[in-house]
Amino acid sequence: MQKRDQSKFTGSAGGTSAPPAKRGRPFGSTNSNSSAGGSGGDAAAPLNMLGPSLQVHNTFADQNHKRIVLALQSGLKSELTWALNTLTLLSFKEKEDMRKDHSLAKVPGLLDALLQVIDDWRDIGLPKEISRSTRVRNLGANSLVTGFGHEYEALGSLTAPSHPGSVSTASEALAMKNAAKGRSSEWWSDEDGIFNLDDEGRAERQQCAVAASNIIRNFSFMQENESVMAQHRHCVETVFQCIEGHNSEDEELVTNALETAVNLAPVLNLRNLSSQKSPFINTPEKRAVQAIMGILGSSVKTWQCAAAELIGRLIINPDNEPFLLPFLPQIHKRMVDLLSIQAVDAQAAAVGALYNLAEVNMDCRLKLASERWAVDRLLKVIKMPHPVPEICRKASMILESLVSEPQNRPLLLIYENSFAEILFSDSKYSDTFGRILYELTARPSSKFTAARGIWGMY
Repeated sequence: MQKRDQSKFTGSAGGTSAPPAKRGRPFGSTNSNSSAGGSGGDAAAPLNMLGPSLQVHNTFADQNHKRIVLALQSGLKSELTWALNTLTLLSFKEKEDMRKDHSLAKVPGLLDALLQVIDDWRDIGLPKEISRSTRVRNLGANSLVTGFGHEYEALGSLTAPSHPGSVSTASEALAMKNAAKGRSSEWWSDEDGIFNLDDEGRAERQQCAVAASNIIRNFSFMQENESVMAQHRHCVETVFQCIEGHNSEDEELVTNALETAVNLAPVLNLRNLSSQKSPFINTPEKRAVQAIMGILGSSVKTWQCAAAELIGRLIINPDNEPFLLPFLPQIHKRMVDLLSIQAVDAQAAAVGALYNLAEVNMDCRLKLASERWAVDRLLKVIKMPHPVPEICRKASMILESLVSEPQNRPLLLIYENSFAEILFSDSKYSDTFGRILYELTARPSSKFTAARGIWGMY
């Protein structure tokens, strides 16, 4: 078996050390990202609030680092819009663009300021009926009348007096005040704060969060930013929190989080989520893997493909194995389900992940071979064939890994005729299937021979 290479990605040729090309734009973001990039300017339409496009010189980022960070931290709408527009243009470039990449993630405080924009939205993102909780109110605690709402409700009276705000005696006022302190009044529970956000304000906050997540995603495409972002605990926790809340979170925010996680996965160590450093959101390793498994079972095919590719890249790092291997049966089942989808991207993501999983240990190979329809669908990918020859090559190498285990041979002998058919019909994979048939029928494995020798059969 081949030893796993730390530099190998699921999307690259197996065994090569050259880093593969980064992924493209977010899934389904052709229309929604236009608002984050900055177009329009109607205050009544928050979807277009980020303003017109800006032309930014290459040296602009070097000269205005501190100003950009302060604009993000200010919370002012105009300053925040300017900073998000500027960073969007600085962090993204087309393939033919010759501008140099900026190490923006290394700017002191910039990544934290962007994450704070996302956190501000996530704090108010849930509906008020779900997120509202009882809060202690100190405003006007020592006053007879608060000045908000109806005075008789603030005083805790169930019936309105004839003249609101007036009481007959000082003792009666004191009794009503003590009664209001002793129980939680309905007025306190329903009141949602002085500085509450209206629907337009919430929509603007949401757009800012999406724009910030898109900038962070663009950062992850720059190779010099990868290690900084992967070791930034707040960044990793925010990414997995957005993935975990995919059922209620903004779709573009989840997509950008998935793209960021996929780009950072080869250098991401899940152990960092349980370090001694105080957590921002408290997302342990198991919860992060559960978030990936949740989105792997979502109804959005593109999210499933991204989650499959994320698992395939995370497993490259041996430090992540203890957190992913307990979910191996569910992972194998979902990967096999993706192989059955008549979509080239789904099959490519599943084959890429299984290719890396099959090289982890013997237990992975045994469980994959025993998974129903796994071998059938891998053969189907080769026979169709898949439009990308590299995917067919990886599928054949997965089968070669499975047949190397003696316990798998009874399961794979059923497909001997299919192996022989590919051997004689497709010259590109004839060498691989020749070795598969040889392992399957002729040569005993070294492990089996050693076991027989120990027990004195020779």
